[in-house]
Amino acid sequence: MVMEVDEPAVAATTSQNEQEHQNDVEMDTSEGPIEQDQTFEPVDQINWKFNQVKGNIDADVHTEADVISCVEFSHDGEYLATGDKGGRVVIFQRDQSGKYVKGVRSREYNVYSTFQSHEPEFDYLKSLEIDEKINQIRWLKKKNAANFILSTNDKTIKLWKISERERKIGDDAWNLPRSNRINTSFKGKLQIPSIVPMELIVEASPRRVYGNAHTYHVNSISVNSDQETFLSADDLRVNLWNLEITNESFNIVDIKPANMEELTEVITAAEFHPTQCNWFVYSSSKGSIRLCDMRDRALCDAYAKIFEEPEDPQSRSFFSEIIASVSDVKFSHNGRYLLTRDYLTVKVWDLNMESQPVETYPVHNYLRTKLCALYENDSIFDKFECEWSGDDKHILTGSYHNLFRSYARGNQGEAKTWEARPQEPHATLRSRFVVPSAKRKRNNLSSSGETTEEDLSSDQLQFDRKILHTAWHPKDNIIALAATNNLYIFSDV
Repeated sequence: MVMEVDEPAVAATTSQNEQEHQNDVEMDTSEGPIEQDQTFEPVDQINWKFNQVKGNIDADVHTEADVISCVEFSHDGEYLATGDKGGRVVIFQRDQSGKYVKGVRSREYNVYSTFQSHEPEFDYLKSLEIDEKINQIRWLKKKNAANFILSTNDKTIKLWKISERERKIGDDAWNLPRSNRINTSFKGKLQIPSIVPMELIVEASPRRVYGNAHTYHVNSISVNSDQETFLSADDLRVNLWNLEITNESFNIVDIKPANMEELTEVITAAEFHPTQCNWFVYSSSKGSIRLCDMRDRALCDAYAKIFEEPEDPQSRSFFSEIIASVSDVKFSHNGRYLLTRDYLTVKVWDLNMESQPVETYPVHNYLRTKLCALYENDSIFDKFECEWSGDDKHILTGSYHNLFRSYARGNQGEAKTWEARPQEPHATLRSRFVVPSAKRKRNNLSSSGETTEEDLSSDQLQFDRKILHTAWHPKDNIIALAATNNLYIFSDV
């Protein structure tokens, strides 16, 4: 059941000055909870090295259910969770053997637990099939020996507990035969069997199921910094849940018009602020990002701030609104910036400046001339994710042909492009350079005569091979990339 909470009326005794002061406290984001801008020296770009690949690397041997649909590191980076279109969740754990490689702890991840999170369902009232595909996974901060995650498909959100249990069994000294105990009587001295430990068992058990609250497909979930509430967003609404209550949620954003023919935009992503439990943002298909403050009103249809870049009328085309749609939005770890991804660019917004982004990074400008073909094969509607590094100095996002890019903030040089493909462990990746079809390939030989970059013609790009889902370790330079049914792990060591 979804409960809509109306805005509380302001008491008649409240003076005008008190109300103005209250608005200043609620809407001002230039002081207080947001850290002041920390200027940092330009950092060098990271030279990524191959670490691992999970899954069958034979492109022809996988089913649609094996395609990875989300990737997420835990808050301490010890675990990495993936969800796929078959409703399965696979959790990997960082190597616990104590092995060190080049002076740092091993960065390999091994399978820790696998379980079926969601099953296919059917809505008989709407005659609608509900896919089991996992849309998002979010970790809760660890409070005890167990781990907790939230996973969601299009309609239902589930809270899972992942815990370890050491199985023990009696090894010897049985008083009765284990095969035929019914017709056997006990004689002689009583013996006590010894209990010996067996293998370690990792159990995944559902603790809560949050359902029946979304009419449209859930695209985002985000755990609040208070670790007591979380939000879930679909195309037209954002709901607020308490982790302990499954049968009701509060509707905090509703952009559904009275007449659906007047619908002009939909919600594409939503996220809570990392430290301020009353702030959250949601992005739209029109390219705008709205910051809301739940202290101001219960129904946050009136936003505190809106971040959008004015469109150049001269560059407007049939595809302008499609490529402007924001597919992902992420707060920086210090809470000062917003990172957004649209079809062609990654942008960094300062919460204190709404008029334009402070940084804009092109991802694949060479596709501007191919928008017609991308529209025909529906690739233009792909939703790419973006990610901050743990220190907020680097940015990561994916592209087609299993290419990905990482940007060093403050570095004036052009960001490099890499391709996710199997290599020798700890081998440095050679960057790729996509050449527009009309241009000739460059001479990429260094002074020593070695090839520094591999050219790739934009006509050779394979649009069915793409990296939509990315994750960056919260402390180390370790990234995880989902490429169809494969999970690639790269690091700087």
